[in-house]
Amino acid sequence: MLSINDLKNGSIIVINGDPYAVLSVKRLHIGRGGSSIQTKIKNIKTGQTLERNFKPADEFEEAEIEKMKSCFIYKNKDTYWFNEVGNPKNRFSFTAEEIGDSVDFLKNNLEITAMKFNDKIISVELPIKVDYKVIESAPAVRGNTAQGGNKTVIIESGAKISVPLFINEGDIIRVNTQTGEYAERAGKG
Repeated sequence: MLSINDLKNGSIIVINGDPYAVLSVKRLHIGRGGSSIQTKIKNIKTGQTLERNFKPADEFEEAEIEKMKSCFIYKNKDTYWFNEVGNPKNRFSFTAEEIGDSVDFLKNNLEITAMKFNDKIISVELPIKVDYKVIESAPAVRGNTAQGGNKTVIIESGAKISVPLFINEGDIIRVNTQTGEYAERAGKG
């Protein structure tokens, strides 16, 4: 069991039977009263973020999260199918709502990490930076820098990304999947 002093950023704990990742911890000490902590936690199953305060008497069970290398295979209607790397028979699926914002950055054969809790796959985690091919891009117009020199392109996963004017159709760009922002050009088309 963990006490409030054991909690730190990145800890994974169980609250009401669900695994939560600790995003931030702030220690509070008011006057002569006991200390407490203010935390920001994220439900790994649902993606919901909460702010909770805990007292010194609170104890937490450390979550046993197993990570499994997996691969995105295909999308069928609103269902996204994955399989375990090295074991294509071990398939599992999630809906777009269960995956959340990461769904915009799924492309065929993209290696991801599946999170298992109590022998059940509860979520998928994409790599932080992934390379994508630009499939649609408006040509850059000379002198068009009124918006800071950016334009919107469509990448192979279907997401729209704001990129610098020098990015063209066919270029390979690196995108941060957590923020959805352009990181750098990885290859010229």
